[in-house]
Amino acid sequence: MQRKQIKTVIFDWDGTLHDTIHIYEPAFKKAMAYLVDEGLIHSKEWKTEDIKPFIGMSPTAMWATFKPALSKDVIEVASSIISKTMQSLIEDHQGRLYSDVIETLTYLKHKGYYLVYLSNSKTYYMELMKSHFDLTRFFDRFVCSETHNYLPKQQILTEIKEELPQGMAMVGDRIIDIETGKLNGCLTFACDYGYGPANELKDADIHLSDLTKLKDYLWVWRETTPFLFFF
Repeated sequence: MQRKQIKTVIFDWDGTLHDTIHIYEPAFKKAMAYLVDEGLIHSKEWKTEDIKPFIGMSPTAMWATFKPALSKDVIEVASSIISKTMQSLIEDHQGRLYSDVIETLTYLKHKGYYLVYLSNSKTYYMELMKSHFDLTRFFDRFVCSETHNYLPKQQILTEIKEELPQGMAMVGDRIIDIETGKLNGCLTFACDYGYGPANELKDADIHLSDLTKLKDYLWVWRETTPFLFFF
């Protein structure tokens, strides 16, 4: 079996660590109501399963799915509705981490892994999450798509990976996370409990039914030596 050192663990946020649907669904529905009222889209009963696929997409990619295409000005208004509603819900303590996140991140931090937050989000959202959940106690670096002009995650990691301790793992719940990891030489972990359909995650190296399983694969050989992964 091949031995591979893992020193850096890169995490997606939405659907991987944060159970985002609880704040995204009401915000999304509020924006859709605005678009219906303006006569820009037809009225539709949005179900949770219809909304989940948008979670984890960049804002640019998400709005590109709407046909006919919406104008830039309309997208700005609708995006603002989503952003402000989500912010309000987070401040009202409606955001939820998955139950095993704190335990897992605490373990990895204690063992000395370099942890990276990498999200297809706007800067305000990343900063809000960082503050609300006190994420600086876990993560060594925070990166979001807005700070890189909404480049795809694959390109963002390509740009920054030489600045990270080498031997990387990518953990996420969408195809973009698995592709990002594969393109950049990471060991890839698919979070089967997240928002991505199973067919998106089929090429991942390892599948996680819950986040604590990550500890079964990332473990310390010795307290003062590199971290080793066997596969």
